Amino acid sequence: MLELLAQKWWAVALRGVLAIVFGILALAFPGSTLVSLALLFGAYVFVSGVFSIVAAFGSRRRDAVWYVLDGILGIAVGVATFFYPGITAQALVFLIGLWAILTGIFEVIAGFELPLKRDWLLTIAGGVSIIFGVLVFAYPASGALAVVWMIGIYALVHGVTMLAFGIRLRNLRGELAALLTT
Repeated sequence: MLELLAQKWWAVALRGVLAIVFGILALAFPGSTLVSLALLFGAYVFVSGVFSIVAAFGSRRRDAVWYVLDGILGIAVGVATFFYPGITAQALVFLIGLWAILTGIFEVIAGFELPLKRDWLLTIAGGVSIIFGVLVFAYPASGALAVVWMIGIYALVHGVTMLAFGIRLRNLRGELAALLTT
């Protein structure tokens, strides 16, 4: 799986870039309606899910399943958001919290499954997701504006860690090639 991820480092890095862009947009336009936020969030998690599956595509190893599950979850949440854009703010808040917690769990597990001596970047990204999801559940009535700020900050932190992980994978390509030829 590590070799495959190193080959498709760009999918991991692009996932991080998408999260950063989403975070910037959420922070720049906090007054947007919740329906607009729902559609923007739905697009983000859908595309993020697709890239997560792309990163795992072609691997038959056990650790690829966490990327596939993460991708399926993102696509499902994105599709559900597009079919029900008028859901209440409370439901959207809980949907976002649930997605963040489950994605975080998958990323932490994947971080421990990769043969990189427990990759700390992916584990940190997963931990940030879990913490964000728990905070969303703990303070659901804090208002749409606070949720937008929390989402924006979460997306920025998560995006930076995923981008750094993608760059790390890119740098590992040479090391992996050397290890596989010896």
